[in-house]
Amino acid sequence: MNTLFILNDGPYGTERSYNGLRLARALAKEEGQTVRVFLMGDAVNCAKSGQKVPSGYYNAGDMVRMVGGEIGLCAPAWRREA
Repeated sequence: MNTLFILNDGPYGTERSYNGLRLARALAKEEGQTVRVFLMGDAVNCAKSGQKVPSGYYNAGDMVRMVGGEIGLCAPAWRREA
């Protein structure tokens, strides 16, 4: 089965993207599952590596990498770093 998760909320402040990544990771562990995650808008920040978070908090960048599968990103041109 193929499943696509589309996340558009920032990595911190709410738990929407966190919960989406948790669900994607759990589903990706199931046999016969293909999981893809598409991060758009503020959710693109979930994929940023080297995030510094307080002790005891989840790291969205690590969670994105733990999902495995394909990860797509789309952010406005003015938000992209050169």
